[in-house]
Formats: sequence, C-alpha cells, structure tokens
Amino acid sequence: MEISIRTPLIHSLPLSQHSGCHVWLKMESSQPTGSFKLRSAGHACCHYASKGATAFVSSSGGNAGIAVAHSGRRLGLPVTVVVPETTSARARQLIEQEGARLIVHGEVWSEANDYALSLAMDDIIYIHPFDNPLLWEGISTIVDEVISEGVKPDAVILSVGGGSMLSGIAQGLEKHQLVHIPVYGVETHGTASLNASLNAGKLVRLDKVSGIATTLAASQVCENAFKVASRLDVRSMLVSDAEALHACRRFLDDHRVLTEPACGASLSLLYDNKISFTPDDNVLVIVCGGASIMLEGLAG
Repeated sequence: MEISIRTPLIHSLPLSQHSGCHVWLKMESSQPTGSFKLRSAGHACCHYASKGATAFVSSSGGNAGIAVAHSGRRLGLPVTVVVPETTSARARQLIEQEGARLIVHGEVWSEANDYALSLAMDDIIYIHPFDNPLLWEGISTIVDEVISEGVKPDAVILSVGGGSMLSGIAQGLEKHQLVHIPVYGVETHGTASLNASLNAGKLVRLDKVSGIATTLAASQVCENAFKVASRLDVRSMLVSDAEALHACRRFLDDHRVLTEPACGASLSLLYDNKISFTPDDNVLVIVCGGASIMLEGLAG
C-alpha cells in the first residue's frame, strides 16, 4: 500500500529568472497531508503494520503528527499524537480531523516526545518524527522521482529541523551517485541546531528554540543528520524569521501556493540571493510543506 503520492516537479520560471539558473521545485506541499512527512510516516507505518502493529503513537510539532494520523487512518489503525503547547491550533485540528487522539503535553517538543515514548508497548508502535532509518528511506524516494524525470540536480536546497529530510535526501543522492553536489541545509536563527552542532564539531542540544518556524523547532538534530552533514558537502545556512516570511509571500505570489515559514527559510536563499549559481546549474528546492499554515500566518 502506498500512502504518499508522487509529487509534481516544477520548473520555476520566476525563481530561475531571479536566480540566474534553472530552479526546480519538488512540491511536497502537494502531499495529501500537505508536507513531505507523509513519505516518511507512511513508509514507516506500512512497515510496522505488516509486522503486526495494532496502533501507533507519535510526537510532533505538527506535520509529522498529521502524517502519522493520516497513515493510521488509511491503514485502519488507531493513532495517538502527543504535541507540545507550541503546536498551532490549526495543526491540532488537522490531527484530530484525521481521527487521531490528540494529547497536549509539555512546553517543548522534547517533553511531548518523552511522554509519547511512555505510551508505546509491544504492538503499539512509536513513530519518531525524524529519527528512524525507515523515515529516511521513505524520503529518499524524492530523489528517485526527480532523477526519473530527467533532472540531475547540481545542488539541493532544503530546510533542516530534526534532520529527516537531510538524512533522506542524502540517502537518495548516494543511491544515484550524486554525493559530490552541495546540499544547502537551511535553518532559522532560532532553530539552528544543525549549525550549532557543526560549529561545535559534535552533536549539541540548544538551550532553547524560538521563532516562527515551529516545525523546525527540534533542539537537537538526529545523529544521522549530523553524520551526513559531516560526510557530504552540506552547507549550513541561517536566515531570519522575517526573511522566511518574506519568501513565503513571494512564493505565494509567484506560484499560488501557500507554504509555511519552515519552507520559506529554504526559498529565501534564492529570493534574497544568498547563494549564486551558473546559468546551466539545475538547483533543486524541496518545497517541504505548509500543512497547517493559514494566510494570516504570513502577516508578520
């Protein structure tokens, strides 16, 4: 059973003209739940269901919980999602709309996650929002789809929260012998856990996370993401909340698609000309999603 869908790969004329290269958009915002998390959660839930799981429990800042809830509904299995107090009312509504039981626990995601772990049992399977090889395997299919459409990227731009996107894209690039290309991993200043770890030369945890990109708000990236960033040509980039919001608004005008600030962080690298490419370069941007964003959320 396939829960996630093959998403459109769009050549962006506005961004290509603005950036002076070929910009390709992988529209993960088109997934049924509105984000790339359905690739990871769907793949993991299908695997565990085939092994006899009777229910799922997950923790989330928003998108992952929606994806697990959707996957459980499709598989006919009950789901409990634990979210921190920072999770938006809209994200909570979408989790419950999928039929999941919603629990609000803790001020930050790590506290919600600890509680979710306590609910897991032998056949009630815990689905981590970003740290599990099954999740990365599901996300790696993004690269498979891009390559199958005849586009060989010269660079990838993606947002980094907990690190599952980076881990999955790296796995896909390795599969297609593209480990030499640069991957720009973008975080906001308030969620820069990968950047802090790379600067420290070891995995570190932020004392606090803050800002508008709540779906990037993991205080520590998964160990695999740090290893990937140390092994491949991963270039850590930081943007402000204002830059992320501005990019979301520009993208809405250019492509009639509403994305969340976590995605705007990546788009802002191009809109604000933070990096440059040659005219022949194919630059792949993962439009990671906008599951719970509403228009008034871009008014900042």
